[in-house]
Amino acid sequence: MFRLNALFYLAMSLAFSMLAITPLVACSRILWNDNGLLVASSRTMDWPESTQPTLVVFPRGVSHDGGKMAGETVVNENPAIWKSKYGSVVTTLYGLGTVDGLNEKGLAVHALYLTETDYGKRDAKLEGVQACLWAQYLLDNAQSVEEALKLNEQIQVVMVTAHGYHASLHLALEDANGDSAIIEYIDGEPVVHHGKDYRVMTNDPVYDEQLELLSKLNFSHPSSDMPLPGNVNPADRFQRASYFLELLPKPETERQAIADVLAIARNVSVPFGAPYKNFGVYNTEYRTASDLTSRQYFFELTTSPSVIWVDLKKMDLSPGASVLQLNPYDFSLDLNGNVDNKFTKLTKAPF
Repeated sequence: MFRLNALFYLAMSLAFSMLAITPLVACSRILWNDNGLLVASSRTMDWPESTQPTLVVFPRGVSHDGGKMAGETVVNENPAIWKSKYGSVVTTLYGLGTVDGLNEKGLAVHALYLTETDYGKRDAKLEGVQACLWAQYLLDNAQSVEEALKLNEQIQVVMVTAHGYHASLHLALEDANGDSAIIEYIDGEPVVHHGKDYRVMTNDPVYDEQLELLSKLNFSHPSSDMPLPGNVNPADRFQRASYFLELLPKPETERQAIADVLAIARNVSVPFGAPYKNFGVYNTEYRTASDLTSRQYFFELTTSPSVIWVDLKKMDLSPGASVLQLNPYDFSLDLNGNVDNKFTKLTKAPF
């Protein structure tokens, strides 16, 4: 019998309520944690301009200041100061922080835009982490979703603005055991959805509203004749991702599994020039995929025909090792396939 989880029902309901939604920035995350071979995830980054992404490998023992952004103090009272317990490979945003990544323990974190994000009034009793370092904080300090959620209770995420945009983020997390969580901040309070069934995330509306819509509809008998919306708003992308995730055949190899989750990410990507209501064009700049079981991280620019990847198990993550960086836009490097040896050493961490 064809199995649908809660996310598919939700996605279908969103298609009927899309007129009530004001879509903003488009990003999507897909988690495949029930294929019996490995845990794999993928995401798209959709934005109105280049986010100037770089791939950075952080070893253990790197110091971070959660109160700094581009050298400026943005959290004045009680900023979180830490050294990374775990090494990671991440994708950066404007060189200011981490928007996506995987650590050596198999924890992956993805930051997506959520319009209604409200981190709340600053509470100096909690250590503050500026929003662009939120994902990095969890990657550095947690080895599982469960541990990351406990750590998140001990900090306060602080809103910052970069390139004219507020860092209004919600996070999707997953680990090598297939556990998953969505963390949102609504009306100043954290709202967490924790469980293996939370496999697809896009943008608006907030997850509580999605679950309410889910309870009112039943789409338990999908078929090849079922119409799927093809536009770029969060509701349409959510429905397509959920539908095709349920249809994936059991993979025979790790290579096939990564190809499968990237295929869904491509299906929900925003083509160049696609209109996005009142907010212009937000085409997909890149896609990532993570093999949480084998600790491999994949990256694909939409302006490049090649998928590149990093094998985190083969990188030097020991304390004192160099921080490494790779610019995926440096086409002079002929980037394709495994790029472990294409990284350059940095004299200091970018953040």
